[in-house]
Amino acid sequence: MIDRKIAFRIRKTHRYLGLLIGIQFLAWTISGLYFSWTDIDEIHGDLFLNPNRKAESFQNLLPLDSIPQSIETIQLVSLDLQPYYWINKSRLYHARTGAIKEQISDSEAIRVAQKYLIDGLKVKKIELIQETDSHHEYRGGSLPAYAIHYDHPDLLVAYIDARSGMFHKVRHQSWRWFDFLWMSHTMDYQGRDDFNNLLLRVFSLFGVFTVLSGFVLWATSSPTLIKWTKKFKVKS
Repeated sequence: MIDRKIAFRIRKTHRYLGLLIGIQFLAWTISGLYFSWTDIDEIHGDLFLNPNRKAESFQNLLPLDSIPQSIETIQLVSLDLQPYYWINKSRLYHARTGAIKEQISDSEAIRVAQKYLIDGLKVKKIELIQETDSHHEYRGGSLPAYAIHYDHPDLLVAYIDARSGMFHKVRHQSWRWFDFLWMSHTMDYQGRDDFNNLLLRVFSLFGVFTVLSGFVLWATSSPTLIKWTKKFKVKS
């Protein structure tokens, strides 16, 4: 039979371990339920994208050998039905005149978003973002960028690259809830996506210790097991 002092210590250890990681266990469970019950396409904002959008086609484009710089990457971009070359992810050239466009205007950004989003959305405000931190919903995106806020119950925001004129992301309330719960799930409170962070490892180990201490607590307090142990000692 286990000494009462040892049993008390096991019970106390189990209680405090459960208190320490109970909130995090609850966060893991709630976030897991949310992930399993939500449509990832909805989280990405696909319901706000125009399903009938068609890419424009252009003719009589400027030959690439006339661009006055070496080309490593190139994309064809449409701005107000005008073709542009986005060269090396750094410079925008008009694909017919060769003129350089340093940055699109806010009105051009709104028209780009109109092509990609569903009809009927009303612009509430637009801002030019020069920098973001690790908690911003546009973190990791190319800068500067226009954030177009719409008058919508889901607080819809579209992000347009100010240099290339490309539509990048759309964010809304369901995505923000997903992002918050994902942060609590991974326990990466800086960048969200680091599954190898120290805090997650420590709490995972504490979780294992809590379960093991629960098994030990059951073993030391189970009447059936105690009786079986006494019988075994008598026979031996």
